[in-house]
Amino acid sequence: MIQGLAKFLRRGQASHFFILFSRPWFKALFFHQSFNRLTQAYLLMCGINGFFSGQGFFQESQLGPMTESLRHRGPDAGGHFFDGVCGLGHRRLSILDLSERANQPMYAQNGRYVMVYNGEVYNYEELARQLTITRRTRSDSEVILELFAKEHYRFVYRLNGMFALAIYDRQEQLLFLFRDRIGIKPLFYYWDEHHFAFASELKALLTLPQLTKKLNRKVVADFLQRGYIPAPATIYENIYKMPAGSWLRVGKEGLHQEKYWDLGEKIYASDTQHRLNNLNHEPEAKKQLHKLLQNAVEYRLISDVPVGVLLSGGIDSSLVAALATSVATQKTKTFSVRFAEAAFNEADYAQKVAEKLATHHEEFTVTAQEAQALIPQLAHFYDEPFADSSAIPTYLVSKLARQKVSVALGGDGGDELFFGYGMYQWAQRLHQGFWKNMRHPLAQTLGMLKSPRYQKARRLLAYPSPHDLPAHIFSQEQQFFSRPELNNLLARPESGPPYQNPVLKRVLNPMEQQAFFDLQYYLPDDLLTKVDRASMQHALELRVPLLDHRVIEFALNLHPNLKYHKGVSKYLLKQILFDYLPKSLFERPKQGFAIPLAQWLQKDLAYLLDDYLSPNTLKHYGLVKPESVADLLKKFRKGQVFYYHRLWLLVVLHQFLREAFPQGID
Repeated sequence: MIQGLAKFLRRGQASHFFILFSRPWFKALFFHQSFNRLTQAYLLMCGINGFFSGQGFFQESQLGPMTESLRHRGPDAGGHFFDGVCGLGHRRLSILDLSERANQPMYAQNGRYVMVYNGEVYNYEELARQLTITRRTRSDSEVILELFAKEHYRFVYRLNGMFALAIYDRQEQLLFLFRDRIGIKPLFYYWDEHHFAFASELKALLTLPQLTKKLNRKVVADFLQRGYIPAPATIYENIYKMPAGSWLRVGKEGLHQEKYWDLGEKIYASDTQHRLNNLNHEPEAKKQLHKLLQNAVEYRLISDVPVGVLLSGGIDSSLVAALATSVATQKTKTFSVRFAEAAFNEADYAQKVAEKLATHHEEFTVTAQEAQALIPQLAHFYDEPFADSSAIPTYLVSKLARQKVSVALGGDGGDELFFGYGMYQWAQRLHQGFWKNMRHPLAQTLGMLKSPRYQKARRLLAYPSPHDLPAHIFSQEQQFFSRPELNNLLARPESGPPYQNPVLKRVLNPMEQQAFFDLQYYLPDDLLTKVDRASMQHALELRVPLLDHRVIEFALNLHPNLKYHKGVSKYLLKQILFDYLPKSLFERPKQGFAIPLAQWLQKDLAYLLDDYLSPNTLKHYGLVKPESVADLLKKFRKGQVFYYHRLWLLVVLHQFLREAFPQGID
């Protein structure tokens, strides 16, 4: 805190500070324990990497290029550890405690353990007090490491936060990796049954020449159906996404992996008293959820640097901004982007929310040229095919926010937890008797109508198998390829196993099943991936209070009627929001954080279709049939504009292939 005050005074604001300090209410606040906790926090966003091999497979000199490839995640400092068996690398983004004693790799007080860590653990002060941890720094990193020294892998159950970390036991020569419960922070690893390497991003692993860079053909179909590659697979063979809520241990005996937190296991049985008494009664449920959300936001305001909110004007980000404003000790900063195309603007709504909350609001106008200039860089940012075009505005609003703050809060998770997407209503319809029994004749009838809306409904009805229904509903809601379409598109149709509904303690209704699918895959592998890479390109730390694990566990067991009530989605979340903001501000159709991609592909970005989907390019890689793509292009150019989603997938795939495999694939 002394460092923060010194900076404040050096900026020529001493007179303002002493005027403020003279006020009685500020003195009381200043000496209050919770204020001290807020101002003395040390948190860390970083990039981590390393390797383990008992056969000398990796060299110490390779740590440098690995770590340097992650500089954008941590521009402030870097460090390495190597003992001949294990190597660890770290890039640091400092939020507080700029001294070298908080740099990493960090050694435990007993000297046995060494750690590299990316993330934040918000309850580290409480943990340090509860477990009487003697501290040399003010960092959460040290608390985590000393907790591991006390409790081994069981320490992870105590953590509230987002994290990806590696701890090496120098005595036993064992390496442990941990990833947070829902997968907010990324973690990739390579394993070939003998050698192991890990990193925050794929690009760091690809600096290692020993790793064979071979295309994983089985995930191409998954990408074209979903727009992302679902965990644990990646676009490369032998490289994996570490599953959320898991830990692993690697040593000379091999690799062992376990889940320590599982979504399915957090769903109560239908007769659980807690569920019946509290989570189907609106006043009590609202009270509990409101308290959880307030605490989650307050935790994520812990910082000694400016904190802002990315405000779209929708339900989730507006609620986060409202809660932040209600508990913050200074005026909240909010940020939004504006597009020239009116159909894609929520900026006016964000402005109205900001005015009601009296935030310090800044808006960034996105031109088509600025957004389009980012498209060639997407393959580099995401390291594998990634088709969520909202990555572009997310990148741009992160760039704006980073000019003013080092930390920002976002509203991710609200739709998946509280039934915010229209596809959840489709899931309900497709399980009803009329729709199930009549789906084939209905699909044939709708197929004769040209409206994109009816064509979308036709494709939703044409699901190949009830077992794969959640993935089908998702793909058709996004207007991506269905499995039958992929069989006609792919030169060599192959894919991973179909999605299987998990066996749970109670039967989920159709809306719950679809939301559960999204929480397993879409949220971590698309939405959280998008915001992590977009924000960390600017070294902006993005926090997501709606994904506090306590909020997730509450929402999983909230009665469905309090999520979707009499045609109102996100019902209970909205009731809390309307305690802060007028309901009239949100009486409009849901609008995603999108760009006018269809219009751009018809005009300014038409060259992408000509280049990446040319017959020569398609034949060079041989993954899809050129004649099938030509048919899609013909339909798009003749006015069936809704095919742009599918064409964008193909552009992204071949853009990635050209950068990663310029010579072609085997």
